[in-house]
Amino acid sequence: MDPSGLPDFHGLPDSPVPSGAHDSPSLSALDRRIAGCRACPRLVDWREEVARTKRAAFADWTYWGRPVPGFGPPDARLLIIGLAPAAHGGNRTGRMFTGDRSGDVLYEALYDVGLASQPTSTHSGDGLELHGVRITSPVHCAPPANKPTPAERDTCRPWLIQELRLLRPTVRAALVLGAFGWQAALPAFAEAGWTVPRPRPAFAHGTRVTLPATDGGDDLHLFGCFHVSQRNTFTGKLTPAMLREVLRTAAEAAGAPTRK
Repeated sequence: MDPSGLPDFHGLPDSPVPSGAHDSPSLSALDRRIAGCRACPRLVDWREEVARTKRAAFADWTYWGRPVPGFGPPDARLLIIGLAPAAHGGNRTGRMFTGDRSGDVLYEALYDVGLASQPTSTHSGDGLELHGVRITSPVHCAPPANKPTPAERDTCRPWLIQELRLLRPTVRAALVLGAFGWQAALPAFAEAGWTVPRPRPAFAHGTRVTLPATDGGDDLHLFGCFHVSQRNTFTGKLTPAMLREVLRTAAEAAGAPTRK
């Protein structure tokens, strides 16, 4: 039996490039457009090759093999920004940080602080719900060696800008996992309506920066956290306690519900 439980996007259209000029009317519409993007030939070839050849442990799965949209409620107060989907994680399941060890660490921590309904995420139909938090990334396709190019990062940025604009009525804080995501997200915050200080704030675990709104709206509280990569979690550079602490701090700044 195929355990995939892939996202249900009936009649999903392919689009050759991401659009920075025509905003999507809703997050659900944006998610559909992201999932149909074919703007970066190297990433398209890689994600589809991985979906064809698979990994032996997942031979009975139907891989998603498309760009992975964000995951979480449209009225989220906290946004978590990673790097890109994993080849046999999000590229397989169709959900951010699902089905790999980085996701195992992240979702367990989200559950521990009260931001997720369960501590594990295995596929898109597993019943997981996020509370007051949405998860996305600056690059939506799985890249070879987990390393998008600067051009691929920049090509994908309009999707993040649109996502931030759609979340502006409710989002009050953003937690960025890793230096790549931090550098990729700062220009998107500026385009979406917040002022990024100059010189740009440097990434560090535990960094907190307030980004004033350019239109008199609500400020955004920006937090940095080491990425939940296996290298960081296996070596103890990022421990579960460190992750829970920064998640709880960011959620409290956002006004998202947490478990004490």
